[in-house]
Amino acid sequence: MRILVLCTHNSARSQMAEAFLRRYLGPDAEVRSAGTEPGTLHPLTRAVMAEVGCDLNGHTADPVEKYAGQSWDYVITVCDAAREKCPYLPARHHLHVSFPDPSQGGLETFRQVRDAIEAWARQFAQTLRS
Repeated sequence: MRILVLCTHNSARSQMAEAFLRRYLGPDAEVRSAGTEPGTLHPLTRAVMAEVGCDLNGHTADPVEKYAGQSWDYVITVCDAAREKCPYLPARHHLHVSFPDPSQGGLETFRQVRDAIEAWARQFAQTLRS
């Protein structure tokens, strides 16, 4: 199964979703993330993911164009702006799940968004398995 997770900057939400989907779907799933306007990985993203055992060292913010021309089982947008700006990417399923942008908040805001994304990823993985 191939899953691509998109947000605007690929600095927080899509990175978290990628990590949790990898955790809950295991090695049989190829999960990637990208941004419509990629920036750099937010330091608090690394910090809050490390708290739950997800090492994001080596992760980069990639442009969505990197994955153009590839086929996906799921293309998932996790912010409204990415949904609006996302170029068409061939996929069996397109899914939109909106999470709040933590970038203007502090550590606690990042933790809240992380926990919401983890709960969604766990449920999504269970749904795919059933």
